[in-house]
Amino acid sequence: MSTGDTLDKLVVFLAKRDGVDKLVKTFQYVSKLAHWGAESSRPELAKRAKSWETASGLSRKAFRSGRFLTGFNALRRAPGEFGALAVAANAGEMVYYFFDHFTWLSRVGVLGAWLAPRTSYISAFGESVGYLLFIAMDLIMIRRGLRQERKLLREGGKEKDKELRKIRMDRVMRLMATAANVADLVISIAVVEPNPFCDHAVTLGISGLVSAWAGWYRNWPS
Repeated sequence: MSTGDTLDKLVVFLAKRDGVDKLVKTFQYVSKLAHWGAESSRPELAKRAKSWETASGLSRKAFRSGRFLTGFNALRRAPGEFGALAVAANAGEMVYYFFDHFTWLSRVGVLGAWLAPRTSYISAFGESVGYLLFIAMDLIMIRRGLRQERKLLREGGKEKDKELRKIRMDRVMRLMATAANVADLVISIAVVEPNPFCDHAVTLGISGLVSAWAGWYRNWPS
């Protein structure tokens, strides 16, 4: 692949809201790890890293304005083969993005600062429910794909290679989605049920980067 091809794809990637979100998410969690690493030895650098982290986090919330409509629109449609599981997952995602608006407005000073912890908790709880259910659905589909793959390998056929490539690509994408959802679930648990492991800066930083980079992979133009 030439440099021009890569640049063209980067332009397309950053033209999408999800593309910008993954880039800024990378900034957010790199700066979190930088703050943790420099906090004791270089306080001035740590302060700058913390400012970068805060600005990135608030920017991402602004970019997500109206994103709850995606979940709401999914609820309006037929739930498909997963039925109630899909409805509950999309409802959780809708709650997450909807209340995230109030968290953002509270943290930038438009609404009272007292509101942020409450809306952040509700948002993170909905997020956790959504992630758990999306993980379950992806694992079900991965298992189904493995069964189809074994069946194709046994039976063969003219379209075998094409179908196998399709199944394997779908599995890779679902594994990336699962990795991102598990990583984001860890971050949301740190809000819903604080504990030393999930709250640690290294855990949060690594989880954020896993989620961001899995998103880069899934959204990068083919």
